[in-house]
Amino acid sequence: MTYISAPPSAPAHGHSGSDWGDDGPPPEGLGQAIDLKRLIAVFRRRLKLFTAIVLLVLAVAIVVTVRATPLYTATANLMIDTRKENVVDAEAVLSGLTADTGVVDTEVEILKSRHLAETVVDTLKLTEDPEFNPSLRAPGVLQSVAGGVASLFGAAAPDAARARLSAIEAQKVKEEVVDTVLSRLSIRRAGLTYVMSIGFASEDPAKAARIANTFADRYLLDQLDAKFDATRQANEWLNGRLSDLRIEVQQAEAAVEQYRTANNLLSASGATLTEQEISTYNQQLATVRAQQAEAEARLRTARAQLASGSTGDDVGEALGSQVVQTLRAQRATVSGRVADLTSRYGPRHPDMLRAQRELSDIDTQIQAEIQRIISNLEAQAQVARERTASMANSLGGARGALAANNAAGVRLNELERNAESSRTLYQSFLDRFKETSAQEGIQQSDARIVSRAAIPTAPSSPNVPLNLALGLVLAIGAGLAMIVLAEMLDSGLTTGEDIERRFNLPHLGSVPILSSVAEPADRHETPVDYVLKRPLSSFTEAIRALRASILYSRIGQDIKVIALTSALPGEGKTTTAICLGRVAAQSGARVILVDCDLRRRNVNRLLGVEPEQGLLEVLNRSASLETAIHHDAASGLTVLPLAKNSFTPKDVFGSEAMTQLLAQLRSAYDLVILDTAPVLAVADTRILAAHADAVVFLTLWRKTPEKAISNALKLLSQSGSHVAGIAMTQVDMVAQSRYGYGDAGYYYGDYKKYYAN
Repeated sequence: MTYISAPPSAPAHGHSGSDWGDDGPPPEGLGQAIDLKRLIAVFRRRLKLFTAIVLLVLAVAIVVTVRATPLYTATANLMIDTRKENVVDAEAVLSGLTADTGVVDTEVEILKSRHLAETVVDTLKLTEDPEFNPSLRAPGVLQSVAGGVASLFGAAAPDAARARLSAIEAQKVKEEVVDTVLSRLSIRRAGLTYVMSIGFASEDPAKAARIANTFADRYLLDQLDAKFDATRQANEWLNGRLSDLRIEVQQAEAAVEQYRTANNLLSASGATLTEQEISTYNQQLATVRAQQAEAEARLRTARAQLASGSTGDDVGEALGSQVVQTLRAQRATVSGRVADLTSRYGPRHPDMLRAQRELSDIDTQIQAEIQRIISNLEAQAQVARERTASMANSLGGARGALAANNAAGVRLNELERNAESSRTLYQSFLDRFKETSAQEGIQQSDARIVSRAAIPTAPSSPNVPLNLALGLVLAIGAGLAMIVLAEMLDSGLTTGEDIERRFNLPHLGSVPILSSVAEPADRHETPVDYVLKRPLSSFTEAIRALRASILYSRIGQDIKVIALTSALPGEGKTTTAICLGRVAAQSGARVILVDCDLRRRNVNRLLGVEPEQGLLEVLNRSASLETAIHHDAASGLTVLPLAKNSFTPKDVFGSEAMTQLLAQLRSAYDLVILDTAPVLAVADTRILAAHADAVVFLTLWRKTPEKAISNALKLLSQSGSHVAGIAMTQVDMVAQSRYGYGDAGYYYGDYKKYYAN
């Protein structure tokens, strides 16, 4: 067979799997710095993969860059305007924007909004532009076939269903166009300023400028529309509210008047009628009281004069009476005539008597007139008293009415306050309505265009240097990711450090693949012949190192019986066993190799022998050990092979005969090598391994899965076998010296000249 192996390793120092303790070896890297050399070794090991991935990604980036459609970016600049024209001195319904950072960032997000993009799409009818609507582009072959099939199946659909589908498709197309427009749009704020840049990329430079300017225009119009809508809604609400308030004012005022009328609280010139009436009564009462006092004073004076003996001539009213004055004049005339008659006639003269009677009549009339005047004074005094009493009664009634009116005025005041508050509220709303009505048509945008987008003269995309740089970064990242992925998926063992870290077992050695260490002229040789032909070669030295590691794997105990096994077939057990036996025999030891693989008999094939008697015949007592063994004349190795076509279903390795045979071989030879079958394939190996002083577990370099090794070691542990350690076979020394940091093979380039091939 063609045998493949790996670099020689320093012998293990005889520690077994339990030497690490119950918890196993300390985790790799614990308390240590990052192992840069190990990382470099991993990178070197995966350099080809890394290079391939980097070249592939770079090629894709170059192809994408070359095939990309050139795009032109036009930019318009807007600024949040902090200065406002104050046309009318009235508070706006929708206040202007403040120019702080949060507001500017918010406006940037509004510029990125889907609503604004939809407005631009509708304004410029971009759904009819093939650049943004892929369905308007010339269809390819697959699209044509798909369209034909769709139309074929859609022909039988009802018209209403087709109309609904058309509406849905139209909306879907519009949404896709909006998504495309948003992907081409770039909004950014210039540092911490109030300036916002609107950039848009298109295949057509003029179209890019037009769309960027439309975004700026629609943004300003949306601001104005928002203010117009807010003002209009405020006016509509104020108008409706004014109608309600007007009704409330009317109802409140009507309630006041109704209450006034119902409670006789009518007023004029700011005072109620009752108050005015009381004021009049007070004035009139004062007048009549004065008149009463005057009449009573005249009456008392006249009575006092009469009581003092006066004839009444000196009474004031009599002095002023025309009748009394006339009578007094007549009496004076008659009195003059009586005096004249007295001088001429005697007292009994008829003329004298007539004159005296006439004088007496006049006096009687004067007294009667005076009595009438006194009686008139009494009547006037009585009338004055009655007038005063009547006026006082009227004043008292008016005061009673005023008290009732004052009690009713409490409720009237409440109604008047309600009416006044309704009037005040109505007036404030009316004033605000007039202000907001005056604002319509003079609203200002909170931003202004600093510079409109100009038609770009050079494409902004693809940016070849940037794309290549990003492609290189992405390629390196992908290459490194693939290295990490490959290392994660690589479950094989590469170095002795891997063995000790993963399985808590010693690394016994590494057997190289012959093609990696032999001279070109010797690469056709088989490993079992090469150890004899080149005893001083690095390959033979690797076998010696393996033998030494095995012999010293159990300090203080002799290792005479060793079993070589593996997890899977084809991992170099037989080749390693023969090489190990020949090297040990050449050193002067008595060595016997027992072929225990009943299904393969690879020892016969490698040594070129076909014996008639072998191991099974010895165990069956049909042949003696001396007749069954074969002597390797070239090396002095003794071999107990398997006879041709020999097989038995019996458990021969667990028999007493096998135990006796091993005891016989242990006493007759210095080293007994058991070439066994794979652990996972054949159960016999676990029985046989329990009889060995040490089990050497072989694994194929970078090939044997870690899970298979773990399962095999678990089975050996359950059988009570002592696994001395793990050795790697078919190690590529060239690759190991290049990549295998952490293993002695890493330094193969330094010591390979030490060997003589």
